[in-house]
Amino acid sequence: MKQENIAIFPGSFDPITKGHESIVLRAMPLFDKIIVAIGENTSKKSMFPLEKRISWLKETFKQYEKVEIDSFNTLTVNYCKEKGAKYILRGLRNTMDYQYEMNIARINNELNPQVETIFILTKPEDAAISSSFVREIITFGGDVQKFIPKSINITQKDINHG
Repeated sequence: MKQENIAIFPGSFDPITKGHESIVLRAMPLFDKIIVAIGENTSKKSMFPLEKRISWLKETFKQYEKVEIDSFNTLTVNYCKEKGAKYILRGLRNTMDYQYEMNIARINNELNPQVETIFILTKPEDAAISSSFVREIITFGGDVQKFIPKSINITQKDINHG
């Protein structure tokens, strides 16, 4: 039986951006399955409820059989082991992302040498987009449609008020 090449694309996706979408779509030819997984980040309070973020991811990738949506609240390498994934997929926008992601990749490799981190550069037109910029625009009532996947719409009522 052929072993599947599975990648985990972890993140908060608070909210998903066009950059996230582009990384997944461009990585699809490399893997049999990509699990886009919302990880619980203990140092961040999310703007949007988990259920809303999951529904946006499902809507964004609904036409792609290779893409699965999930969430987890453990170490990413432990989640990889649970899912049989040998790869962690990460996008890089700039050198600051590289420094940050390189350190995480090294720690993950120490924790589980069986898991390799694969970096994909964002497209130049997506390099300035981040979830935190999108959240800031939303907070002040701006229009974020050009920064998020076309298939979703974010409104003030989506904000986590809990």
